[in-house]
Amino acid sequence: MSDDIELLERKRYRIMKIGFIGLGNMATAMIGGMLGTGAFRAEEIAGSARTQETADRVSGKYGITAGTDNRDIAKQADVLILAVKPVFLAEVIAGIKDLVDGENTLVISIAAGKSIDWIEHEFGKTLRIIRCMPNTPAMVGEGCTCICLKETFSDQRIYDGDRELALRIMNSFGKASILPERLMDAFIGVAGSAPAYVFMFIEAMADAAVMAGMPRKQAYEFAAQSVLGSAKMVLGTGMHPGELKDMVCSPAGTTIEAVRVLEEKGMRAAVIDAIDACVKKSRNM
Repeated sequence: MSDDIELLERKRYRIMKIGFIGLGNMATAMIGGMLGTGAFRAEEIAGSARTQETADRVSGKYGITAGTDNRDIAKQADVLILAVKPVFLAEVIAGIKDLVDGENTLVISIAAGKSIDWIEHEFGKTLRIIRCMPNTPAMVGEGCTCICLKETFSDQRIYDGDRELALRIMNSFGKASILPERLMDAFIGVAGSAPAYVFMFIEAMADAAVMAGMPRKQAYEFAAQSVLGSAKMVLGTGMHPGELKDMVCSPAGTTIEAVRVLEEKGMRAAVIDAIDACVKKSRNM
């Protein structure tokens, strides 16, 4: 095996260090999922946070190496995951760009609203870069992640290796799919931000059950399990959600009465409007 092919094979299938810059909710959800599923080991992951308190908390919980020096992470990472809020991304890049090797470091950004072209412009160099958007169910191994690749790569072998590596990381805590970057904002609306909508729905369902006399703990369990089971039916049967809904609605029954009220209150329109607002916000960030 030639030296360049051997190096490529090592890059494809062995990760020396995955470095997170930013250890907030999304990063820790990813780390928790990566470790929880056994796909990666704690010694393969390091991270930096804005405060030592956060670094110590994450290190203590997950057993990874963590500190406050972004440059230290940038120096040691084979895969560098930019997990800071979009408003801080330019500042973070400015502080590390001289340390990031465009050939030997795969850069993965999970920042909403910041395109691959924008990130490369801020680094001031051509990068091996992939843009991803996971969601917080990654923490329990049920994440949903969009992966966007650069349109062109100078080396097809590196391109293939990076794509496989990104899929390996993102599939370790859920399901990942490759989409063109033009669909990233739509993905954020329907999946990236979606857990918040679902949590609100579960909370509202539980509140109604409590109002009807059920203890709150049971109300949350029943509501959450119902959402989980319903989602699995959509994914597992391949049937249209409307068809599955009709299966529950017996003539003159309780379910169709509840559906009538939801339609009367504009549930569908509210959800569509909310996701549309989310997509527009992402596009304008």
